[in-house]
Amino acid sequence: MVFDKFRQQLSQLGDLKKMRDQALALQQQLAAEELVVEEQGVRVVITGDQRIKELSVQGISNQALIDALNKAIRLSQELAAKKLQEMGGGLTGLLGR
Repeated sequence: MVFDKFRQQLSQLGDLKKMRDQALALQQQLAAEELVVEEQGVRVVITGDQRIKELSVQGISNQALIDALNKAIRLSQELAAKKLQEMGGGLTGLLGR
């Protein structure tokens, strides 16, 4: 019985590692994707992992604005992750573990 429980815990660790590896692969895939939106003289290039690579208005770009927007997006993502974790442990809560 002790060995069965230990084996089960090892299996769960393997499952978690597999999920983590899949999540990391997905993050890399999203980072490689780019979306381009052009409307009324505004051009935005953003990656699938929500990082602004380019922002220009009528051909004029401002790196300070891009940096500030990326910081705001990152902070909002961190807040959302924290709230999800508080709700029930993130993914583990969703998986019923």
